[in-house]
Amino acid sequence: MSKSDFVKSPNPQIPADPQFRQLCQEVVAGMERLVIPGLAIGILHQDQEYAAGFGVTSVDHPLPVTAETLFQIGSITKTFLATAAMRLVEMGQMALDAPLRTYLPDLRLADEAVAAAVNMRHLLTHTGGWEGDYFNDFGWGEDALAQMVARVAGLPQLTLLGQIWSYNNAGFYLAGRVIEAVTGRPFEAAMKELVLDPLGLAMSFFFPEEVMTHRFVVGHQVFEKQARVARPWPIGRAAHPAGGLVSNVKELFRYARFHLGDGTAPDGARLLTPESLAAMQTPLFPATGPGLIGLSWFIQNVNGHKIVGHGGGTKGQITSFRFVPDYHFAVIVLTNSDTGGTLNYEITNLALKQYLGLTVPVPTPLELPAGQLAEYTGRYEAPLDFCDLALQDGGLILQVTPRGGFPTPETPPGPTPPPVRLALYGEDRAVILDEPMKESFGEFLRDPDGRIIWFRVGGRVHRRVIE
Repeated sequence: MSKSDFVKSPNPQIPADPQFRQLCQEVVAGMERLVIPGLAIGILHQDQEYAAGFGVTSVDHPLPVTAETLFQIGSITKTFLATAAMRLVEMGQMALDAPLRTYLPDLRLADEAVAAAVNMRHLLTHTGGWEGDYFNDFGWGEDALAQMVARVAGLPQLTLLGQIWSYNNAGFYLAGRVIEAVTGRPFEAAMKELVLDPLGLAMSFFFPEEVMTHRFVVGHQVFEKQARVARPWPIGRAAHPAGGLVSNVKELFRYARFHLGDGTAPDGARLLTPESLAAMQTPLFPATGPGLIGLSWFIQNVNGHKIVGHGGGTKGQITSFRFVPDYHFAVIVLTNSDTGGTLNYEITNLALKQYLGLTVPVPTPLELPAGQLAEYTGRYEAPLDFCDLALQDGGLILQVTPRGGFPTPETPPGPTPPPVRLALYGEDRAVILDEPMKESFGEFLRDPDGRIIWFRVGGRVHRRVIE
């Protein structure tokens, strides 16, 4: 199947709204350029919903993608978990700042002091400090999450508790296990009772046997401009709290309306107070680049307006969910390709500019001498990949090499992305200049003696191993 077969002519389901149609033209062009087999997009603007699907569910067994087609939404799931946690806080069954051992008395971590002090707020803000990217499959039984939490005990503590932000999937395994302990229910059942059912999300699922009776996409990995179906399809039950939810654009409109609202469900029942919703969207810790982290939500301020959201990435499915409370606006982009992140970013920013006049700023690279840039070169390692930074033609070149390890430790690495230029735009702050990581941010973190010891890129801290 050729690239042009993926997208064809404009989908007849596209609403007859000039702004949305213009946005969809960019979607089609981007899918062609980036080899994205299927995509669904949604815009919530002035209380109107605009949605469309493009391309196909799978290059092997293609069906048209529509706004109702199911995608793995990956780590957007974390915000659903945080929503459930806030409901339990309001019910008096949980406290964000209570030690986790209040609910998990047998909790063990590599650092005993951390195990005794870590709380739900640390988990929801990715500041636990231990190695965060551990994935494994412990089957489909109700003990899968408990087995995963037992393995978290062996993950090394990288940074001090509550001191450095680094994206931490493993922290959300613990958070999901706390929800199980507090409710006495399996994680998925608790999420259904606390969030999915009250919001009327009847087409949002955790289990493959629920998904498979509806139209859904498979993920794809792109090798030399050819999309191949990514296997395995499921991420495993043990990882559900970190990224297991499957949903679609229409469902995410309902979810967006809730977080843009006053805490009531569609039937008028109160699920959260406005104060709890506001607390989730309040910056608590600096994250990558200009980003901030609240209670699971990423936050960026653009021209005095708060943009709130989260992305998701599973094996060959990349998604984006953003909303702007001041304008009651949301933009959703779901893709079934590992190259989808670039287009998600472009389409989201274009939508913000087109509908709201908000332009997400891009930092201006500094022109620095090679001698000064040489301080940053070397190899930096993390569980899922390693990064090599080298000088070339007077600038820094970044090569990211995947290691594999998702969704199980034995999973081989996907395609290696091309090298990209990286430029400093401030003290120890960097921006990537080329696709497929264009306008992604990085930071270099130093020890008390001023030596660079970490490179945070892709949201994860990478330890410097070779200077």
